[in-house]
Amino acid sequence: MPLDSIRSLVLADLEATDKFLTTELQSPIPLINQLIEYVLAAGGKRIRPLLVLLSARAADHQGKQHITLASAIELIHTATLLHDDVVDNSSLRRGNPTAHTIWGNEASVLVGDFIYSRAFQLIVKLQNLKVMNIFADATNLIAEGEVLQLVNCHDPDTTENAYFAVIERKTGKLFEVGAQLGPAVAQSSSTQLDAMQAYGMNLGIAYQLIDDALDYNASVEQMGKNVGNDLAEGKPTLPLIYAMKKGTPAEIALIRKSIETGSSEELDSILQIIESTGAITYTANAAKQHAKKANSSLAHMPESPYRNALYDLAEFVVERSY
Repeated sequence: MPLDSIRSLVLADLEATDKFLTTELQSPIPLINQLIEYVLAAGGKRIRPLLVLLSARAADHQGKQHITLASAIELIHTATLLHDDVVDNSSLRRGNPTAHTIWGNEASVLVGDFIYSRAFQLIVKLQNLKVMNIFADATNLIAEGEVLQLVNCHDPDTTENAYFAVIERKTGKLFEVGAQLGPAVAQSSSTQLDAMQAYGMNLGIAYQLIDDALDYNASVEQMGKNVGNDLAEGKPTLPLIYAMKKGTPAEIALIRKSIETGSSEELDSILQIIESTGAITYTANAAKQHAKKANSSLAHMPESPYRNALYDLAEFVVERSY
């Protein structure tokens, strides 16, 4: 199902979230406002806030807290992107020049910190200890994931297990938070909270797997970033790890060298190796397995159009081309 169809179910909530974001991010410091306006104007799929809103409606939440939480999760995601782009020295994000290429590393990191701390101001205002614990534990693990990724960078001996340890923390965890928040504010049963936690983690892993596959088989226009970006950053993602498992000794040597040096010089050859070893199919199949696990968790949620939309969201995540 197209993302717009899924979004249409909570369109009023999404619009309220966007409005809330704009209001809450105002600062008396012009540079902060300029940079934030630029980043938010670039758009994005807004999957994480969408997940919060759908999970809240699926858990029959009646208040307005889900708007605040959808905003907070988008802020945390935005802050991590600003920091990531500096660490990775990325030049493109969503088809536009990254903030640090315009305002510099210092401004990007510091405004990222401002956004991050503003998210926690919003969370604390709700005075919900369960919600605060969910966010506090998750953000710590996300930071761990960033460090783990740094450790794996330029290391061609990174295993599948080490790769999954990164994406569970780096991507899976924030999706897990988004899915949990609905039942948390609706004061649902622990069974529903656990079910949505499992849904979110598996959805996030599936999302990252497809992202990593698309890095080698989508166009710049589709992805909004350069093809082979992960290779240029020396990141051994699953398509490369699998290609090294299945390639010839010469192919393995070529990929190893490219990971070690972070060089895209041999990108065309590496794309051919990824194709011939079936690495994209392998990665996409792994994503489908996680999406299937995510959807099986939804059996514990009551039947509703919102639960159906969560099923559709998992389908969208693995079938997308951007």
